[in-house]
Amino acid sequence: MHVETHGHQLEVTPALREHVDTKFQKLAKHFDQPLHVRVQLSVEKLLHKAEATAIIAGKTFHADASAADMYAAIDQLTDKVDRLLVKHRKKVVDHHRGESPARDGTFG
Repeated sequence: MHVETHGHQLEVTPALREHVDTKFQKLAKHFDQPLHVRVQLSVEKLLHKAEATAIIAGKTFHADASAADMYAAIDQLTDKVDRLLVKHRKKVVDHHRGESPARDGTFG
């Protein structure tokens, strides 16, 4: 997993970078394929914003979160990206998995 952390008019401290890396490394458990994540951190007035773009196997997922604290925004962001990846994984894994009721003779 590759995580890029950038700040928009904000200096990304080593502590923020470490927090982002730690949180996003947990998302690697969903896929064996390489995952590339670009995280953008910014501050607008009193809101701390975190945005992420995740790319896996040609699919692109985007999520954003804002909170009064940057660490809370990062936590919300990882939760959103985690839900997106789990939803995508279920679609990929469950695709054409079950038999239709008409084939097993119990329909009708």
